[in-house]
Amino acid sequence: MILQKENSVEFKVSGRYALFSDPITRMGGEKFSYQVPTYQALKGILESVYWKPTFIWYIDEVRVMNRITTQSQGIRPINYNQPSNTLSIYTYLSNVEYQVKAHFEWNLNRPNLEQDRNENKHFFIAKRMLERGGRRDIFLGTRECQGYVEPCRYGEGSSNYDDYGELSFGVMFHGFDYPDETGEDKLVARLWTPVMRNGYIKFIKPQECSIKREISKMKAKVFGEGNFSGLQEFEGVEL
Repeated sequence: MILQKENSVEFKVSGRYALFSDPITRMGGEKFSYQVPTYQALKGILESVYWKPTFIWYIDEVRVMNRITTQSQGIRPINYNQPSNTLSIYTYLSNVEYQVKAHFEWNLNRPNLEQDRNENKHFFIAKRMLERGGRRDIFLGTRECQGYVEPCRYGEGSSNYDDYGELSFGVMFHGFDYPDETGEDKLVARLWTPVMRNGYIKFIKPQECSIKREISKMKAKVFGEGNFSGLQEFEGVEL
């Protein structure tokens, strides 16, 4: 039997609340969600469904299904420097649902994992994990916002923004450049200016982001026989 070679997935993610923001601004104080999910948040969701250091997930598009609405809640954050109680207002997105289209590409910065580059194996594992709701818990931007994933056909069904036209969201956080994906020993934050057209947002690739800021020095994690079982796999079967 000849297996079809694929590297793309389509799925729906939904939840009661979501909080998509620049992680750098989350240290204390009040938090306010972006109107739409960030590239990094959707990538994190897909990595919770299925991930290996052999490949990198790339988010191609997202479709906003439900009307964008917000809900504010009073939260008592943890005080690290003083014992007194404070009250912060967190503004979440409520009743969210998105369709997502993504694909994976080999991580060429990890040549020691070349023997694990089996496109059919990783595609069918990812497909099964989507059908089961993911390998790990799904969060919509932050830990307290539980999410749920399931397979879907991208573009099917009606959206609240099918005939809305064009909407720009200004400068937004796109994602992080990690050392294991770039080959550079530093953590870099990316920014971009997304535009939604009739509910669809097409993401640019991380390499195409022109607005970047270095956060800190960082080294890539090393994977070997002691902490990665993929080195003992051959065509999807563990030896």
